[in-house]
Amino acid sequence: MPVSTARSGVAESGLVRAIGRWSLAALAINSVIGSGVFGLPAFVANLLGRYSTLAALIAAVAIGIIMACFAEVSSRFSEAGGPYLYARAAFGRLIGILVGWFFYLALTTAPAANANLFVIYLAEFWPAVKQPWPRILILTLLVGLTALINLLGVRQSTVANNVFTVAKILPLLVVIIAGGVMIAFRPAAILPQALHIGASSWLKATVLMVFLLGGFESALAPMSEAKNPRRDAAFALFATLIVSAAIYALIQWVVVELLGSSATSDRPLAEVARLSLGNRGASLVAIGAMLSVWGYLGAKLLGMPRLTFALAQQHELPSIFCAVSRRFQTPWFSIVFYAAVIWILAIIGSFAWNVTLSVIARLFYYGVICAAVIALRHSQAEAAKFRLPGGALFPVLGIGVCIMLATQVDLSQSRIVAATLATAILHWAWIRHRSHAGGQRS
Repeated sequence: MPVSTARSGVAESGLVRAIGRWSLAALAINSVIGSGVFGLPAFVANLLGRYSTLAALIAAVAIGIIMACFAEVSSRFSEAGGPYLYARAAFGRLIGILVGWFFYLALTTAPAANANLFVIYLAEFWPAVKQPWPRILILTLLVGLTALINLLGVRQSTVANNVFTVAKILPLLVVIIAGGVMIAFRPAAILPQALHIGASSWLKATVLMVFLLGGFESALAPMSEAKNPRRDAAFALFATLIVSAAIYALIQWVVVELLGSSATSDRPLAEVARLSLGNRGASLVAIGAMLSVWGYLGAKLLGMPRLTFALAQQHELPSIFCAVSRRFQTPWFSIVFYAAVIWILAIIGSFAWNVTLSVIARLFYYGVICAAVIALRHSQAEAAKFRLPGGALFPVLGIGVCIMLATQVDLSQSRIVAATLATAILHWAWIRHRSHAGGQRS
């Protein structure tokens, strides 16, 4: 079945086009700014000291190249599916299914990691929540309530996403402003900076910062519910890059200036807030972190179920995955299924375990979509609403960035990645066999 680039209406897909330009930008920002900003700046400061702010800007350039490639490719499509849809149109069913599986792996493990951090920050107010049964109860309520909001309709989900985006950014701005004022009126607490910082430290820091800036692609999955997806996707991506890069660079600057290049806290923003605003400031950051996690989960539950919806529309998953609620006009089964997977991964996996899997999977499909820019320019030359300058410069640079960052990835979870790869190939083989048996063209 060929991939259409035509704009599909409610009658065809059963979904409602309710996501406007600014709401799409808010969805992408909410998909990027998760809980990592509340903890990872200390690790980056340990690696590079005062240079860590520069690392944040370098990472923004690196992810910006990849986002630019996504912007051109996404401007060709108005259906649900995101990277899966793009890869399938550019390289065929096998690569599309591989990307679909890795996309799903990356963006179920990342929300699961964030859900665990919700429990960690809640322990600031309720220490017993780290015990097994309270932890399971909170994770169930967190994922279940977020899924319910998304089941009730895309308009409700969009409004909730917009509210969470503002709610998560405000505490970060408070920390940046309060920390900046403190830096201006008090000598910085910088420890002696190492004279020689190796390339390995720069690469490790860049990988961490790229992880923080990743996840934007899930906002491209629900394009069947965007009002003008081909026009608005590029705007949303570049708005996300500017906002996220500015926030992360400023946060990194405040952390390293106030806590020093050997910051050891696993909650550096809480420490910055405690220094600049007292204990109430630390509580504000804890609340902000929980809102950030909740908003991040909401963004993923709005975007990612549309991947399995798209796969089912292409007859590559059972038709139940593209079932749409007649009352709420949402893909109810895909939402419930995705929520269940996040809940299971959050309970059985740790934060670090889920983050590692997410990074490995992302780098794979980021590279594929960068290559898709070149392929689609040949097969769909006139279809793009947005086109990058410089010929093949951006896609080639994007592929190079992915390869370079992959050299620094922890492969301790390679068995799970290999299992995902094998499952995807078996999935493709099953579809191919079924198509041939039914006399269809693969």
